[in-house]
Amino acid sequence: MLRGMRKASSNWLGKTIMAVVMGVLIVSFGIWGIADIFRGFGQSTVAKIGHTEISLNEFRQIYTDRLQQISRQFGRPLTPDQARAFGLDRQVLQQTIAEAALDEEARRLGLGQSDDQIRQVIMNDPNFKGVGGNFDANRFQAVIRNFGYTEQRYVSEQRKVSLRRQITGTIGAGLEPPKAMIDVLTRFQNEQRAIEFVRLDAAQAGQIDAPSPEALAAYFEDHKVQFRAPEYRKIAFVVVSPEEIGKWSEVSDEDAKKVFEQRKDRLGAPEKRQIQQIVFPNAAEAQAARERLVGGMSFEDLGKERGLSASDVDLGLVTKSSLDAAVGEAAFALPAGEISQPIQGALGTSIVKVDKIEPGKEADYATLAGDIKREIATERARVKVNDLRDKMEDERGGGASVIDAAQKLGLTAVTIDAVDRSGRAPDGQPVANIPQGLDVVSQAFNTDVGVDNDSISFKGGYVWYDVLAITPSRDRNLDEVRDQVEARWRQDQIATKLKTKATEMVQKLEAGGKLADEASAIGAKVETATGFKRDDTPASVPASVVAAAFRAAKDGVGQTPVTGGTEVIVFRVTDIVDPAVDVASDAVKKLKESLDRAQTEEQVASYVNKLETDIGTTINQAAFAQVTGANQ
Repeated sequence: MLRGMRKASSNWLGKTIMAVVMGVLIVSFGIWGIADIFRGFGQSTVAKIGHTEISLNEFRQIYTDRLQQISRQFGRPLTPDQARAFGLDRQVLQQTIAEAALDEEARRLGLGQSDDQIRQVIMNDPNFKGVGGNFDANRFQAVIRNFGYTEQRYVSEQRKVSLRRQITGTIGAGLEPPKAMIDVLTRFQNEQRAIEFVRLDAAQAGQIDAPSPEALAAYFEDHKVQFRAPEYRKIAFVVVSPEEIGKWSEVSDEDAKKVFEQRKDRLGAPEKRQIQQIVFPNAAEAQAARERLVGGMSFEDLGKERGLSASDVDLGLVTKSSLDAAVGEAAFALPAGEISQPIQGALGTSIVKVDKIEPGKEADYATLAGDIKREIATERARVKVNDLRDKMEDERGGGASVIDAAQKLGLTAVTIDAVDRSGRAPDGQPVANIPQGLDVVSQAFNTDVGVDNDSISFKGGYVWYDVLAITPSRDRNLDEVRDQVEARWRQDQIATKLKTKATEMVQKLEAGGKLADEASAIGAKVETATGFKRDDTPASVPASVVAAAFRAAKDGVGQTPVTGGTEVIVFRVTDIVDPAVDVASDAVKKLKESLDRAQTEEQVASYVNKLETDIGTTINQAAFAQVTGANQ
């Protein structure tokens, strides 16, 4: 848009028009924009729940945080359009309103949480515990910073969460799924079946004669839409990213060796040791425990006495730097199998034992030179990206095409003569010269020839693209796709013959016939699958057959087409195992926990909906659209 305004104002007529337009905007802002501030129309509020207002800035922060979290999961930025397509905007708004409703109710009920209680909640959070199992302040700061929180904001949020849990915990308390429900669901999930089956494929379909010209032409007319040529677009694009620019840079061995020497310790594999550790409150207890260990007692048994699990005692394979400094020095000086003297560390007095030693590996320059040079080239290229972006935008703003701008700046533009929406060329193969992860094709199908498109963010850089030509979708004639039409006609003929043959087999089996006899008559073999559940995928048994087997009774028969109908499986259910319900089993306990959660969530959702109705909820759709980009 800005580039368009800049081009429009490049001549005297354009400048005159733009001056008038800007004058109208300034007057309009003076009448409407400024007045809104003083009249207090609440344009800075996205929603109001009772006396609680969710400000535009507050919701923008929440929405941006969620967008970034999901972008990290996807491994690439999520655009506002994509977020709205996923329904993320409405989901975040509903969640924010629900939380505000609970906050309102907490204030009405006079609920509170002391600073000490909040501190204990945070310090007991396993996400913030270090190797020794205690709260690690550095880890705490790193984790909350990674999610975009300051310490003050995180503590404030946790206080709200704790109060909400007081309410929701009370609502969900005492809910238990009925025993009958658990029994039914357990039997449903764990029921097992066995089948015998026969595959019918092209060999059982028999001879398929070539179609007559008239038959092929008639088939083509009836299925013409399946052979229609898709819309193709000719596009050009240029990538300016650290990775791309880095490919053009040459890094000397001298520069690479300097970096190698600086990082040599980190590039190699450090020595690791399998270590068991128990921490004691003082040296006297530690010394007494060591004597028992030397006398033959195991670390695991000693840990059990002290209420520690095996995972609490066994630190696993660790590096020296991951341990407390004093513990690391002592543990990495011990021979394998030795028990240390008491070690005074930051967390208390420890005793450690080294079970296994995994030697470190020294870094080798010859092996790592290529990676180091690429990293140096990419790092240097980052500096050039912003400069090239500005120059490219200037060229595009001056009316240059992507190809012309790239040529002037010494960049390499890629031209794709024809690509469809799925990223395939006219030969049906994927277009090979589009970088992996670059969504330039769908962007190109959302614009038109001659449109000055905004750049796409990609791998720390930018991509500019033009649509050069559009070839509309059209009906092909038979001569263009004769081979494809004949192949599809043959597949349909095979599918029809197999369905007829499978139906005949099923009828004979239902009349008392044996599957082995029917298989022998058509030159097929009988296969079996046993002991599978509804969600299992037994070897060589398609999911559609598993689903069909669970719809049939014992000794029931059926047929299921697979692979587009060019293969049909005829089966008989030979056994059904109805499992006993063991309420003490882990599976039943997990099912009960899942049902508990589902019931609690349903109860809480109903409660929150009632709260929102009783308290009163209003949404400023314009402000909501402004934050989520729906008004752009």
